[in-house]
Amino acid sequence: MGKYTWFVFVLLFIILMIQPVDSIHAEQQQNMEVHFIDVGQGDCILIQTPENKTILIDGGTPNSGGEIVDFLEQQQIQTINLLIVTHPDIDHIGGLTKVMKSTKIDQILDSGKLYTTNTYRKYINQIAKQNIPVEIAKKDQLIKLDPALKIRVLNTYEPFRTNNESSIALKVTYKEMDFLFMGDIRKEQEKEIIKSGGLQSEIIKIAHHGSRTSSSLDFLKKANPEIAILTYSKQNDYGHPVEDVIENLYKVNALIFSTAVYGNITVTTNGNEYYIWTEKSPMSGILEKG
Repeated sequence: MGKYTWFVFVLLFIILMIQPVDSIHAEQQQNMEVHFIDVGQGDCILIQTPENKTILIDGGTPNSGGEIVDFLEQQQIQTINLLIVTHPDIDHIGGLTKVMKSTKIDQILDSGKLYTTNTYRKYINQIAKQNIPVEIAKKDQLIKLDPALKIRVLNTYEPFRTNNESSIALKVTYKEMDFLFMGDIRKEQEKEIIKSGGLQSEIIKIAHHGSRTSSSLDFLKKANPEIAILTYSKQNDYGHPVEDVIENLYKVNALIFSTAVYGNITVTTNGNEYYIWTEKSPMSGILEKG
C-alpha cells in the first residue's frame, strides 16, 4: 500500500472520530454488514442484510472450510438464508462441503456450470444429502430475499463459457449504497455488463483476485468505485494482483483494501454512509510473513 493510500486511510479515521453525531445517527438506523473473509487465495463473502437475512457468496478452498465455520459461529449465525455459488472452481467451492455440514442452508443460487472435479462432486453430494433447494441464476434476475435490498444478477453461465466466464456477478443496492461482486469474470463479460448500464458503485469486489484477465480500465471507469476489495494470498502462483489492475484502480482513484494485507474486512453501512473495519492494521499486514 502506498503512502498516499495510508494517509487517506488515517484521514478518514480522524474524520469519523470527530463526527460523533453522525456516528450515533448511523447506529440508530438498520445496518447492512458485508464481510470479506480472509480465505487466502479464494473468495468468501458474508452479507448480513438490514432485515437480518444472511447471504454467503462462495466458500474458499477446502482448507478454508473450518475458518469459515468459525467465522460464522463468531457472528452467531446458524442459518444461511441464501448461498450463492459463483462458479465451480476449487477456490470458490472448496470449503462449502464443511460449511453445509455445520450450517443450515435454506437455498442455493448456482451458476449452472457443471464441472468434473472431486471437489465439485463433494459439493453436489452434500447438496443432495442435505436436500437443499437449488436455483440456477439468470442474467438480470432480481433476487428477492430482503425488501430493503435490490440484488441483480449481472452475469452467469451461458453455453460454451468457461468456469470464470460463467461466474455469477452481482450488484447489491441498499438505499444510496451500491456494491459490485464480480466473481472471476473476464473482460469480455465486463464489456457485456457495461452495455446494461447502471454500474456506478461505491464498493467493488475485484474480479479474479486482481488477475490480468479482468478489471479493464473502461469497466472500472463505468463502475467508478470509491473502495476496491482484493481477495488473494500473499503466497500465490499467479502473480495476483497484477500491476495493470492496481494501476487501473489508481487511475479511477479507488482506495484499495486486500485480505492479504488486512485479513478479514467488514463494511458496515446504513445505506447512506459506510465504515470499514479490518482485522489487521496496514503495518502488521505488510510486515507479516507468508
